[in-house]
Amino acid sequence: MRITNVVDYLDAAAEKYPDKAAFIGEKSSIGFGRLKERTREIATFLTNKGIYREPVIVFMEKSPEEAAVFLSVIRAGNYHIAVDMEMSEERISHILEIASARLMICDETTKDRAKSSGFTGEIVSYESIAGEIDGRKLAEIRNRSIDTDPIYVVFTSGSTGVPKGVIATHGNVIDYIEELSKVLCCSEDTVFGNQAPFYLDACLKDFYTTLKFGATTYLIPKKLFAAPVRLIEYLNENKINTICFVVSALTILTKLGAFEFLKPEHLKVIAFGGEVFPLNHLKAWMTACPEARFINLYGPTECTGMSSYYVADKNKELKETLPIGKPFPNTDIFLLDEENRLSQRGEICIRGAGVAAGYYRDEKRTLENFVRNPLNSDYFENIYRTGDIGYFNENGELCFVGRKDNQIKHLGYRIELEEIEKAGNGCENVAAGISFYDGENEKICFIYEGTAKPEEVKLYFRKKLPSYMVPGLVEKRDRLPVTTGGKPDRVSIKRLYMGSKN
Repeated sequence: MRITNVVDYLDAAAEKYPDKAAFIGEKSSIGFGRLKERTREIATFLTNKGIYREPVIVFMEKSPEEAAVFLSVIRAGNYHIAVDMEMSEERISHILEIASARLMICDETTKDRAKSSGFTGEIVSYESIAGEIDGRKLAEIRNRSIDTDPIYVVFTSGSTGVPKGVIATHGNVIDYIEELSKVLCCSEDTVFGNQAPFYLDACLKDFYTTLKFGATTYLIPKKLFAAPVRLIEYLNENKINTICFVVSALTILTKLGAFEFLKPEHLKVIAFGGEVFPLNHLKAWMTACPEARFINLYGPTECTGMSSYYVADKNKELKETLPIGKPFPNTDIFLLDEENRLSQRGEICIRGAGVAAGYYRDEKRTLENFVRNPLNSDYFENIYRTGDIGYFNENGELCFVGRKDNQIKHLGYRIELEEIEKAGNGCENVAAGISFYDGENEKICFIYEGTAKPEEVKLYFRKKLPSYMVPGLVEKRDRLPVTTGGKPDRVSIKRLYMGSKN
């Protein structure tokens, strides 16, 4: 049967595995049968309030209960917008203003912050929602549902500017999960270790694949990422065999030498994305987990998470950054040059069922990035222009170069700052670094954390890069700030640098 609503995944899993744990958190867990029942209760509550085809704010601690609320909002024919205690007051205020929602669902942990957030609608606690179920109304809503209906709005991390709310539909997510799960080789025996916050699209890989297969997801406590050995113990104790982490979460273990004390025993699939995985860290992971498959994933939030993948060959010597590989089935990726011509090197453009519905209540920016395919003059075909630069290598594999807006002109040369970062992050004892341009002083800067001395890093750059690309400033910091999504916060890092000059 063709799936057209993501809740169908849950209903099928609940019928097949009613007593099996779906989501296991630090304080609670929920099985598929109870998860289905609870979503029907909360969906009935929303329906009785007349909330239909509307945004619902979910302000809860990451937990099995929050998972239940997401699915309840969808079952009631609505779409959820998540905010979180990790977010700044400014960011929460920004999201609430754009959403203009009538209802917020919170929990005991978040209720005080929710009440002081400035939200002008009704605030309801998860614990207060009673157990009434109106099966007739819910069936009517399901019968009216189509796969172009939205299910969530997720706001971009905002590492380089003002966050934008990306709208994803049932069809977007179903296509993504159907194809991703084949690449990850998932089954009912998959045990996920979830790292991604629930307010980011990165959680989709664990969340919906769990529902599709009747698998199990452990919500890894955030505090364990500051205690890498304890994190490995957690993975081993719970026999977690599949993780889909951002790169920065994986490099924490190698930065702090966790594998010298303990190694993961059950990991079979290690997928990663969001940023370039420095090869020295990747090699350390491959040594620690020799039986695991390592999968590099690439894709923007605007295309429902990930659009391409590359399975690393452990028998092949790693000399360069991993390719981002080939597109998922039912997705097409092509490159356009500055004249909108098909090219072997250019801006990465994506078409297919994963292309999202645009930016929430932001027609101007939607029309700037979700555009007509310039290669197709016969009919209107929507594509997403990522703003990323890539090229196809000699094997036809897609490789990531950097951001289009991270291209600079220095000493008469066009330079991709990510190429400088790639070189710097390959230096021994550089844990993580980012590059930016000080236009006022015409200087390329590289700021990093790690134990390497600046003069050692400078010497490494001179060996690896042409002279015009060597940073004029190399500076070590104890710790680089990161975004809520775990990526280096370029805006904050550059602001710190500019502030130190004044």
